[in-house]
Amino acid sequence: MFPTDFSISPADLAVAAEERGFDSVWYPDHSHLPASHLSNWPGGKEIPKWYYHVIDQFVALTAAAVATKTIKLATGICLVIQRDAIQVAKEVASLDHVSGGRAIFGIGGGWNAEEMADHGTTDFKDRGKLMNDRLAAMKA
Repeated sequence: MFPTDFSISPADLAVAAEERGFDSVWYPDHSHLPASHLSNWPGGKEIPKWYYHVIDQFVALTAAAVATKTIKLATGICLVIQRDAIQVAKEVASLDHVSGGRAIFGIGGGWNAEEMADHGTTDFKDRGKLMNDRLAAMKA
């Protein structure tokens, strides 16, 4: 589910999922999508509209955390190479605290080379190493 400015609210979705017995909700991460791109969207030819309207995952998950009691709250996935490692570590720890230990930290390298380049990753092939470096910094 992509929480957007035109979808069900992240809190309402999490409540509905919890009421129906789901174990978790997973919210994605995209800071932005460049207006022009060469990267192919893994799901097909055109990038869906909701990608351009996605709400920040930590804001969405925190809204879900305060509205629910038991459902797990997951980053699906967090693009750690596009974020500051120290800030992400704090965001994950804060979400885990606010949710009473229900946070799941899912990570990935991403697929959009142009989005990564806007965050300073100029060689798409380096994203695995950069992700490992960020994770090491978060653990330190």
